[in-house]
Amino acid sequence: MNRVIPCVLVSLLGAAPLLAQQDSVAAKRPNVLFLFADDQRPDTIGALGNPVIKTPNLDALANRGMVFANAYCMGATLGAVCNPSRHQMLSGMSLYHYKKRRPTHKGTFGDVFTKAGYVTYQRTKSGNSAKKYHKGFTYRGYLNDGKVRRSGHHGKDAADHAIAFLSDTWDKSRPLFMYIGFAGPHDPRVAAPEWKKLYKRQDIPLPANYLPFHPLDNDELFVRDERLAKWPRTEDEVRRHLHDYYACISSMDHHIGRVIQKLKDLGQYDNTIIIFSADHGLAVGSHGLFGKQNLYEHSMGAPLIFAGPGIRKGRTDAFAYLFDIFPTTADLCGLSFPDDLDGKSLARVIHGEQDRVRSSVFLAYKDGQRAVRKGRWKLYRFPKIDRHLLFDLDADPDEIHDLAKGPQRAERVAKMLALMQEQQKVFDDPEPLTVANPGRAELDEAFFKKLPQRKKRARRNRKKKK
Repeated sequence: MNRVIPCVLVSLLGAAPLLAQQDSVAAKRPNVLFLFADDQRPDTIGALGNPVIKTPNLDALANRGMVFANAYCMGATLGAVCNPSRHQMLSGMSLYHYKKRRPTHKGTFGDVFTKAGYVTYQRTKSGNSAKKYHKGFTYRGYLNDGKVRRSGHHGKDAADHAIAFLSDTWDKSRPLFMYIGFAGPHDPRVAAPEWKKLYKRQDIPLPANYLPFHPLDNDELFVRDERLAKWPRTEDEVRRHLHDYYACISSMDHHIGRVIQKLKDLGQYDNTIIIFSADHGLAVGSHGLFGKQNLYEHSMGAPLIFAGPGIRKGRTDAFAYLFDIFPTTADLCGLSFPDDLDGKSLARVIHGEQDRVRSSVFLAYKDGQRAVRKGRWKLYRFPKIDRHLLFDLDADPDEIHDLAKGPQRAERVAKMLALMQEQQKVFDDPEPLTVANPGRAELDEAFFKKLPQRKKRARRNRKKKK
C-alpha cells in the first residue's frame, strides 16, 4: 500500500513541552474520525428512509449511533455554498461572524484538538475550502477535486491516504483526530460501472417535490448549478442525474467502510467517535431546482450522525447547525473550547439529558432569500419579489403546500416574520427583508422555454456595450 503523499507537516514551535504534559491525559481520550461529504442531501442514506440508495456502511453508522434529523447549514453569502459552510463548521462561528471573530486558525476545530495533545490530520477538497483554518492541524493535505470527481471512484483517494496514515504515520500512544473532507458527490458526478450497475435508472423514483421549473423567482435561477440541466426539467433528465448522484454516494460509502475497517484492524474502532455529515444538501430536481443555492430542506439540510463510545443509539429532532459539530465533538472528548463560539454543544442531547439546545433555526442566502423555522413551521421570505412561503413540516416535510396565503394564516406568518427579524439581529444579518421596487414573482413554463433566447439577447447586449 502506498504511503500517504506527504501532507504539510507543521512545526508547532514551542508546543513540545505542552504536549508532553498532556500525553498521559490525552492517551485516555477517544479518537475522532470526522467524515464530511460535499453536496450530500440528508435523505441519501438508506437507514434514514431512502429505500433505493445503497449505503451499507453509513447505514451501520446510523443504526449504531445518534442521528440528528434536523441539522442545517446556516447558508451562504455567495453561490459556492460549500465555502462559508466549511468556514462556519471549522470555526464554530455563524455565517456573519466567522470572518470577524476567527480571522486565523487559532481557536478553531483543529487547533483545539492539537493543543489538547491529539495527533491531528486533515485531507480535504482543495477548492472552496477554509485553508487558513487547516493550519490548526498537524498533518494536512488537499485532494485534487476535479481529478477525484472524474476518476469514477468517489472517496478512494481520500481513503487511500487516510488508511496509509493510520498504518504508517500515526503515533498510537496519542489519540487521533482525523478529518476527511470528501470531494463528492459534488459534480462532475462520474461513477465507474461497478457503482452505476447498483441501480436501474427506471426504478429510481423522482423526488416527491419534483417540478419541471421553480414557480417563483428566487433571485438565483441562473447560477452555475442551475445550468446543469435544461429548463423545464424533464423526468428522464432528473433520473439521469439521480442515477449518477446515487452511484457516487455508493462509491464514497464503500471507501468510508475501508477506513472504518482499518480502525477495526488496528483495534481502535471501539475507542473512536465517528461523525458523518456534509456541507449542505442539493436539489437534483426537487422544486424544479438542481443546486444548493436555495433554503429548502433538501439543500440547507445535511445528514449528521455521531457514533462511538459513550454515544447512545437513537434519533433526535433537536435543531443543529453544522457549526455545532466543533463544540459537540470537543465536549464529547472532554476538551474545553472557546467560550465565544456561536456553536453549541449537542452532547447533552446525545446523552439524553436534554431535548434541545435551540428553539429555532435561521437560514440565509445572499440578499434574496431568508427562512426561519420554529417547531413544525417554516417561513420563507423573498425580499426582491415581496413574497412569503409558509410550510407545516410535520404534515408536509417535502415543502409542497404553501400555507402563507389567506387570513387564517396571517397571525402565524406575522409571528414567524417577527422571529426572522429577531434572528437577523442575533446573527448580525445586514440584509433588509423588503426592497423599494419588488420584481415579478410568479414564473411559468413559457418563461423557462424562452430562456435560451433571453440568454442570447443578453450576450448580444453585453457585446454591444463593450
